[in-house]
Amino acid sequence: MSPSDRRRTYAELTEGTAADIAGQLAERRQRLERRLAGVRHTLAVLSGKGGVGKSLIAANLAACLADQGASVGVLDADLNGPSMPRLLGVERSSLRVEGDGIAPAVGAAAVKVMSMDLWLEGPDSPVRWRGTESGSFLWRGTLEANALREFLSDTAWGDLDYLILDLPPGTDRIAPVHDLLPGLGGALAVTIPSELSRFVVSKSLTMVKELGIPIVGYVENMSGYLCPDCGRIGPLFSTEAAPFEGVPRLAAVPFDPRFGAEGDAGRPDVLGRPDAPAARAVRDLARAVRQFYENGS
Repeated sequence: MSPSDRRRTYAELTEGTAADIAGQLAERRQRLERRLAGVRHTLAVLSGKGGVGKSLIAANLAACLADQGASVGVLDADLNGPSMPRLLGVERSSLRVEGDGIAPAVGAAAVKVMSMDLWLEGPDSPVRWRGTESGSFLWRGTLEANALREFLSDTAWGDLDYLILDLPPGTDRIAPVHDLLPGLGGALAVTIPSELSRFVVSKSLTMVKELGIPIVGYVENMSGYLCPDCGRIGPLFSTEAAPFEGVPRLAAVPFDPRFGAEGDAGRPDVLGRPDAPAARAVRDLARAVRQFYENGS
């Protein structure tokens, strides 16, 4: 084969491959759009900083919205550290095929849940990404993005008022979600009143702004310590972090040991103790989220 023939053959092969890849991507996009056609609002809950109670806030927000009459689904986008099934009291082995998709598990307040944890062998099983040996960081990122796409497009969500995505720590974690859902309706940040947390979370908010995602606001978790004896709220941190410029604080949730303990037991505290200070703060948050989407912001 002459050099010119080889070049022509290579061009034909690469053109065919590019067309095939483009066709596959278009089909995946259409499948995802069809699956989410019944979802009115999407909300990503993020922090960028681990240990701020983001998933606990997301679970209680979902339960609160559902308890107030909304149909709610939660996608546990933290593939390597999934916690939503436990926080929402989902029984293991609760997935089943439904038509052309997988019926999500149903947790507290009838919240629909999809999580990597529901696909693992046991509660202590870690996620093992095949093909990621020898430090194949880029390959692992591709696998994670594909897993999120499959969870979104293969789960039979049905009609939902809200689909909440609980993102893992990391200031860059919003970008893959935005690639999958370019019409993402909003982002909610969770922080604690410390300068270190504010420093990291501000980077996540910068990323959100650069991607053009509407910012719903932020939640200040552990805003104070609730005394279990007298019921008074005192300072938990020695300093008070500055607010995020141009981003409204939607709720201040005090640290209450029972708030976390009920989450560990799969009973969102906003349902069991609706008059507790933390639960009232989450209700304020749910009200602000509803107003944000109702106003078309």
